[in-house]
Amino acid sequence: SYLLDPLVGDDGRMLDKKMDRYSYILCPQGINIGSRVVASREVAVDVKPGNAMTLRNMPIGTVVHNIEMSPGRGGQLCRSAGTSAQLLEKNEERKLALLRLTSKEIRYVSWNCLATVGSVSNPEHKNESLGKAGRNRWKGRRPHVRGVAMNPVDHPHGGGEGKSSGGRPSCSPWGQLAKGFRTVRRNKCSPLIVRRRYE
Repeated sequence: SYLLDPLVGDDGRMLDKKMDRYSYILCPQGINIGSRVVASREVAVDVKPGNAMTLRNMPIGTVVHNIEMSPGRGGQLCRSAGTSAQLLEKNEERKLALLRLTSKEIRYVSWNCLATVGSVSNPEHKNESLGKAGRNRWKGRRPHVRGVAMNPVDHPHGGGEGKSSGGRPSCSPWGQLAKGFRTVRRNKCSPLIVRRRYE
């Protein structure tokens, strides 16, 4: 079991009581400093925020986050602030679990995949105003130059006299459409996806 450590400004730091060392998890919504969380692949643990177990051991309807896409690979789905998925069904014949993601995509994953109960904390993160360009620079994000401010040799929107608009739909410097263009081909889509996010 793990104990959430009261380190100022770090929501996800834990103390492993057996190994006497610190490790990190994504901070789930609804746990506090001093909360104890448990992770197990073998046995079912209490269904409470922060506990991790395989999808086969979870009851249907459980809200989960930080979900593996293949067993042992580590969490890949529902890791950003405020996201979660819901367990809809467990297929015993195929040993798969059906999940509905935040994007409304419905897909199967192996029921031996590990997931954490609850949703990721800080759901208001998307509404945060950085206030100034410098806060982006602190995070290592460099300035983003608009295409219409470039020369025609550098971008499809470049050139023109004065403050001209792009003259064509929004696109990347290499011409790929930026709005509404689907980047996954239908014939290349995973057979484990039951409903795509844009349907």
